[in-house]
Amino acid sequence: MIVAFSVAPSTDRPDASVHEAVAEAIAVVRASGLPNRTSSMFTEIEGEWDEVMAVVKEATMVCAKYGSRVSLVLKADIRPGHDGELDGKVDRVEKYLADRGTGV
Repeated sequence: MIVAFSVAPSTDRPDASVHEAVAEAIAVVRASGLPNRTSSMFTEIEGEWDEVMAVVKEATMVCAKYGSRVSLVLKADIRPGHDGELDGKVDRVEKYLADRGTGV
């Protein structure tokens, strides 16, 4: 499965940035050893259900140390019997665009 998630603490400080909390959550994902990538909005992680959800939970709990409440947004692509899809899905789209002559 692939899970795309975003986690951030809520804080009462009007000038607060959540980048440190988010960075700590991303560090948990990277330390997991599972295939992953981070963009400006989400972190994607690929693996088996239990291992992926354990990492998401740990990342959420790390983030919780930075505020009184945590927001978690999660989207999952559950496709048993397939792995390597973190890159595979993107590769297929890029190949299709290149074959059409519309790739960048």
